[in-house]
Amino acid sequence: MTMLRTMRRDLFLYLLVLPGLLFFLIFKYVPMWGVLISFQNYSPYLGLWHSEWVGFAHFDRLFSNPDFFLLLRNTLAINALNLIFFFPLPIMLSLMMNEIRTRWFKGAVQSVIYLPHFLSWVVIAGISLIMLSESEGIVNGLIAAAGGERIDFLTNPRYFWGVLTVQSIWKEVGWGTVIFLAAIAGVDVQLYEAAKLDGAGKLRQIWHVTLPAIRNVIIILLILRIGHMMDVGFEQVYLMMNGTVSEVAEVFDTYVYRAGILQGQFSFSTAVGLFKSVVGLVLVVIANRLSKKFGEEGLY
Repeated sequence: MTMLRTMRRDLFLYLLVLPGLLFFLIFKYVPMWGVLISFQNYSPYLGLWHSEWVGFAHFDRLFSNPDFFLLLRNTLAINALNLIFFFPLPIMLSLMMNEIRTRWFKGAVQSVIYLPHFLSWVVIAGISLIMLSESEGIVNGLIAAAGGERIDFLTNPRYFWGVLTVQSIWKEVGWGTVIFLAAIAGVDVQLYEAAKLDGAGKLRQIWHVTLPAIRNVIIILLILRIGHMMDVGFEQVYLMMNGTVSEVAEVFDTYVYRAGILQGQFSFSTAVGLFKSVVGLVLVVIANRLSKKFGEEGLY
């Protein structure tokens, strides 16, 4: 009865939660039944319950595949670069934007840096081709004008991971500041005043007040980011991939597309996806335990 009374009292709050709850229920939890086909030779004509069960055969095929370690290396390398170079940038950008006191200028800066987030990866890939083309690209034009040699950014495997990292930074760094700016806005102003009385300048205030105040937010987002170490993002890699860089561009997401969609190997591609999910879950658990071990709150 107490629960019903509470729900009746907070009816409108529960109605606000309902769309999000339905979204996760319909699009996240209900489709989880589909992972069963990773243990089958699934046939669309026989359906889920009548297809042949093969146990861990598809996982054996994945781990014995000569390309497995290549896929693993490329996936982890791209994500590691994003973790090292991309993750700290929204924090730094948020700290700098927090120091802007002119409201209209701060709003204008936020609008400009948020804009790339709303561009599709198709547009980003098109811009990259225009900018980095060896023969007609703007960047190579500037290099040639300065007396340097043109660089094959798009066809040289050495530059592929770097190009993806720069793309991710340009597209998402502004949007990544949203949570950090909200966290900074919640810092008690009296802490800054106390720091000023102790003679702390702006950098000291950031180091001793702002960063400790948002540390929990940073750690939680870091844990979630580590949980996505096996997810690169299909669209970005697929659009930038070509035959000359396939050795460093092929990742689990593109491999699933080729094996699952183009070749119709639904069970095998589902097994690859399940493997990625399990690894992500393990990484989240490990990162959360390490966080708790060092005295932080962690994700749960």
